[in-house]
Amino acid sequence: MEIVFLFSMVIGLMLIGVPIAISLGMSSIIFLLVLSNASLASIAQTLFQAMAGHYTLLAIPFFILASTFMSTGGVAKRIIRFSIAIVGHFSGGLAIAGVFACMMFAALSGSSPATVVAIGSIVIAGMRQVGYTKEFAAGVIANAGTLGIL
Repeated sequence: MEIVFLFSMVIGLMLIGVPIAISLGMSSIIFLLVLSNASLASIAQTLFQAMAGHYTLLAIPFFILASTFMSTGGVAKRIIRFSIAIVGHFSGGLAIAGVFACMMFAALSGSSPATVVAIGSIVIAGMRQVGYTKEFAAGVIANAGTLGIL
């Protein structure tokens, strides 16, 4: 019964236009306050204790922070300009340059999500201006971003 209540609350919040992340969080908090004996503080403490064993997951936000520094500092734009100079003259050169830029940026950052955030924010806008569809541009960068784990 509790599962039906929780899912109906999530779906109801999404149907009235609440964003998915907020509806998931709100429904969980409301569910815990109404149907649970545990306090929110004890639940937060349990979550932090569970994450203590998986400290490697804490590196992901710092990889994204490093990619933000590289993007703000101009490293990402220089990598993209270099990639366009190398392969931009080929047919589909901007898409190839995006993959090449992702490859180089992933070698620097070491993180696939950080690569997609840093390179994707610049290259997808450029690909849209040239005439690529947003689906194709996002697909190219999302797939090229996986080079970070190689």
